[in-house]
Amino acid sequence: MSNLQSNFNQKIDYVFKVVLIGDSAVGKSQLLARFARNEFSLESKATIGVEFQTKTLVIDHKTIKAQIWDTAGQERYRAVTSAYYRGSVGAMLVYDITKHQSFDHVTKWLEELRGHADSNIVVMLVGNKSDLGTLRAVPSEDAKEFAQRENLFFMEASALEATNVESAFITVLTEIYRILGKKSLIANDEAESEGSASLLKGTKIVVPGREPEPQGNSCCWSS
Repeated sequence: MSNLQSNFNQKIDYVFKVVLIGDSAVGKSQLLARFARNEFSLESKATIGVEFQTKTLVIDHKTIKAQIWDTAGQERYRAVTSAYYRGSVGAMLVYDITKHQSFDHVTKWLEELRGHADSNIVVMLVGNKSDLGTLRAVPSEDAKEFAQRENLFFMEASALEATNVESAFITVLTEIYRILGKKSLIANDEAESEGSASLLKGTKIVVPGREPEPQGNSCCWSS
């Protein structure tokens, strides 16, 4: 039994919501199918509204359940799917390397994402259909420059050939986990600092059998 299969019997440590965004027909659903089920279909239909898949994996000995939402790219669904950005901690912003217009729209998608999601959301810019290099319309350098400017991760991938698909998703999920770890450390440090400060302010410590008599609003006493 593989590590991934055996992990389904383990407790889930974290659930991370990731959204797939980008124009229609750039291959978002195919990327998700390849990552979640290792499947690819040449007869894939356009996503209606929102669909999602889950995949469980282990990062740093923690069991992570990735809940990945596939949002429809058509304009008429935008108002519906915008609500699904809320609560997402990661996003795959997908364009088609053979369609420059899909890359031109990346800025608009990123603005919408940042308008609805947490400011710390981890975003991966994905140039899909890298197997169609002879039809390339978007130079890799242009996408790299955009990703660097906007502080995004970047990969070119092929859902058809399964190139960089798993790497792209795992990069995002690992970065989410890393940020979560940093937040936990900061929260612990703040809690410890607050605890130390509160002791200095005279926090009550009651010894059994020596409880003080109520004395109005007085907070401190001596034996």
